[in-house]
Amino acid sequence: MDTAEFRRRGKEMVDYVADYLDNVEQRPVYPDVEPGYLRSLIPAEAPLEPEKYDDIMTDVERVIMPGVTHWHSPYFYAYYAAASSYPAMLADMLSTAIGCIGFSWAASPACTELETVMLDWLGKMLNLPEDFIAGTEGQGGGVIQGTASEATLVSMLAARCKTVRRIQASNPEKSEADILSKLVAYTSEQAHSSVERASLIAGVTMKKVPVDNNYAVEGAMLKRMLEQDKADGLIPFYFCATLGTTPSCAFDHTTELGPICNEEQMWMHIDAAYAGSAFICPEFRPLLNGVEFADSFNFNPHKWLLVNFDCSAMWVKKRESIIGAFKVEPLYLKHENQESGVITDYRHWQIPLGRRFRSLKMWFVFRLYGLQGLQDYIRKHVELAKEFESLVRADTRFEICAKVVMGLVCFRLKGPNGLNELLLKRINKSREIHLVPCQLSARFVLRFAICARTTESRHIQHAWKHISKLTSEMLEDRH
Repeated sequence: MDTAEFRRRGKEMVDYVADYLDNVEQRPVYPDVEPGYLRSLIPAEAPLEPEKYDDIMTDVERVIMPGVTHWHSPYFYAYYAAASSYPAMLADMLSTAIGCIGFSWAASPACTELETVMLDWLGKMLNLPEDFIAGTEGQGGGVIQGTASEATLVSMLAARCKTVRRIQASNPEKSEADILSKLVAYTSEQAHSSVERASLIAGVTMKKVPVDNNYAVEGAMLKRMLEQDKADGLIPFYFCATLGTTPSCAFDHTTELGPICNEEQMWMHIDAAYAGSAFICPEFRPLLNGVEFADSFNFNPHKWLLVNFDCSAMWVKKRESIIGAFKVEPLYLKHENQESGVITDYRHWQIPLGRRFRSLKMWFVFRLYGLQGLQDYIRKHVELAKEFESLVRADTRFEICAKVVMGLVCFRLKGPNGLNELLLKRINKSREIHLVPCQLSARFVLRFAICARTTESRHIQHAWKHISKLTSEMLEDRH
């Protein structure tokens, strides 16, 4: 493919993408395929001779699209949102074209410097404490991780390193292995599975803290667990608070938990993967109160802030805590400006070495939407969730299972878990809308999350009519 053909095919691809997104609601949101469907549709080996571009695009519809779950359909209500916008797509094209591997400032100065400034922009949009803003002289700052899972792991490894060094400074006779065997991390029993997974990778014990009636961790419960573990000779070193849990969008009591963590010299990380985007709205910002006690904070603009995957924003109060845990300096990666203090090499902030020019997506989205446009988008999704909640409440067959704060509604059909499991199977088998479940207080619950950028009231109304119709049919069949 030469430049002339690339220009032509590129325009065709933009048209294909635009048509796909404009008409995605006409496709079944959930695929009707069996595991292994794809292998029989393509050759067993790569072609020896070049093939035609038009044949590839024909195969996109024949092979790929039948097996796609359409996350950007306005009838997709599963998991949480996966952000998508045209400005972010254009920026991603530019990032791919530039193709730098921005592990250090020298590897591409603009890649490093724009990321630092974009994380400062976003931190100010969230009204984060000054400690988290890099500026030109700050000790903290932000970094783009691939996912919230990576941010949690990075924070846990940094906390582990910091704790071992602190203990050995006053007890040099203690070995690292002895200290590690006693370290304990804590998180909510409602926290995302990636937090537990981080502890497995980090090789530390993880304990789950029971929640209150609103599925949130209170300070008193964590305090009791810490006292017991310390009495047993263990070393509490890390707590991951969640603001906007995956099952029900619950919010841990960070204003209670933060001072406890500070007093116990525990690293507090806040995971707000989904809900964090809403904190740019003044009416939701109080839910972030307590972040001033945190050592690190993370959320995913690639969920709800119109920045396409991947873009997970993480801030730390003291970047030395992260850099000190990961810094390795082979000669081939060194450069003359790395100790200037003005810039940072992001390879020291993450698990991988290489990194894409992801901050371009933030730059394009923030400038083309503006803060007000992003706030309007968040508020619209919350209004749509409230609309769905009112429809559920108006039907006496159903119940709401958790407070609706943002864009998620947890609901269920009154009755046994098996009835709700059957209803969910019917909903997803219909492939008109797509939902996933969660478990709250031993109950099987259906989650309805507003996800797509193009979701409107008419889609919510249609989804509820479809659920209501399937419910009536199911109940009639049972009788």
